[in-house]
Amino acid sequence: MKKQVLVTGATAGIGAAIADRFAKEGCRVIVTGRRKERLDAMTERIKHEYQVEAIALNFDIRERQEVEDAIDSLPQEWKNIDVLINNAGLAAGLDPIHEAKIEDWEQMIDTNVKGLLYISRKIMPLMTGRKKGHIINIGSIAGKQTYPKGHVYCASKHAVDSLSKAMRTDLLPYGIRVTQIRPGLVETEFSLVRFKGDEEKASKAYEGYQPLKPEDVADVAYYATTLPDHVTLNDIEITPTVQANSFIKNI
Repeated sequence: MKKQVLVTGATAGIGAAIADRFAKEGCRVIVTGRRKERLDAMTERIKHEYQVEAIALNFDIRERQEVEDAIDSLPQEWKNIDVLINNAGLAAGLDPIHEAKIEDWEQMIDTNVKGLLYISRKIMPLMTGRKKGHIINIGSIAGKQTYPKGHVYCASKHAVDSLSKAMRTDLLPYGIRVTQIRPGLVETEFSLVRFKGDEEKASKAYEGYQPLKPEDVADVAYYATTLPDHVTLNDIEITPTVQANSFIKNI
């Protein structure tokens, strides 16, 4: 039987590419996000294009009750989730820390850290009960290095790094694999969100070089799940060839 996969933040970018990649391989997919129209369109396209089952869960991952109600609403046959992909995340603002907007901090912490915890807390017991599962957390190279004006975004991704290690430790007795993927520069809506919808500023973030595509990260996520049960890819850093780390780029 093909795997059953739940992807958070699946309405665009890396999340959408991951949902597509697993569906292409015949997996049943659960896509989640805040934009209902996009979710509905995605599930219909996946079912038509890949001939697999797909359902959408529309909720805001920052709202604990919405997360719990959404997972509880799943039909029983959809609760045997083999792969949880914690992709939902964002960066808001690019001001120095002493001038940053507190609402930006709260949005990043609520999404990148608390949201990941809320959904994981609902899914992990479904995996431990079966002694089977794979959790993939989409972190960032910012989870290892802190760059200027990155402050709370970097801190939130450092938290994802730490939580990935904690999950790996506490879930070890249940045979559950935990993989963190830490991309560098990927061309998605990331910059558009960070610059509050300013398309001109966002477009300049990817000028003059070839960034990663969401499909590149999706390929790595899928590959991590294809390895034998005794093999786990714990921590994967992936960058475009022009990028050495958060600070050094050949641009």
